Amino acid sequence: MIYFITGNKNKFLEVQSILNNVEQLELNLPEIQSLDAREIIGQKLKEATKKHKGPFIVEDTSLYLDCMNGLPGPLIKWFLDAIKVEGIYHIAESYKNFKAEAKTLIGYYDNGKIEFFEGIVKGKIVSPTGSTDFGWDSIFQPDNSDKSFQQMTKEQKNKISMRKKAVAKLKLYLS
Repeated sequence: MIYFITGNKNKFLEVQSILNNVEQLELNLPEIQSLDAREIIGQKLKEATKKHKGPFIVEDTSLYLDCMNGLPGPLIKWFLDAIKVEGIYHIAESYKNFKAEAKTLIGYYDNGKIEFFEGIVKGKIVSPTGSTDFGWDSIFQPDNSDKSFQQMTKEQKNKISMRKKAVAKLKLYLS
């Protein structure tokens, strides 16, 4: 059994649809602020070992804008709090550079060893579509799609998501 440390039921269900030997575990872990997702994940895994026995996974899903040399990256939550999706769109629009990458980094901890698995979806920033009830889905449109993540069904998004790609790499590692 692997414990996925998250309070987000939707993230858990997506991971569980790929890895059947995973169980959700809610732990309140401090999250350091860094532009390096590996540093964030590594620290969270180390903190988790103080509260529960592994193996564990934690993940970070980030949005990287080409026009901002990769910002906001793991700081996306704070950008959304401060300027919302509309502000992120306006930044890309002001630079006339809409290229972006959505990345999920999964950290896997077992017996003192940490491994990382990354999934990337290349795309672009678009004007907000629909409601903005799930992070930045309304402004990210994957390459080769005419829909933002927000406009896709859950099934459509989960087929191509960065989380799915990262979990698939973890699953291969575990086999």
